[in-house]
Amino acid sequence: MKKLDKEELLDIKGGAITGTYVNAIVRGIESLLELGRSFGSSIRRWMSNDICRLP
Repeated sequence: MKKLDKEELLDIKGGAITGTYVNAIVRGIESLLELGRSFGSSIRRWMSNDICRLP
């Protein structure tokens, strides 16, 4: 293994998009979509007065 000096270490570029990042982004988008569906459903039920009420 070659030892790198300080200038070579500072010149290293890295960081690719990995499966972990893609998975996290997809899960975040899915969570936002589910939140929107729930919020839209609650607004629709509230506007149509179709809310379950306790006796």
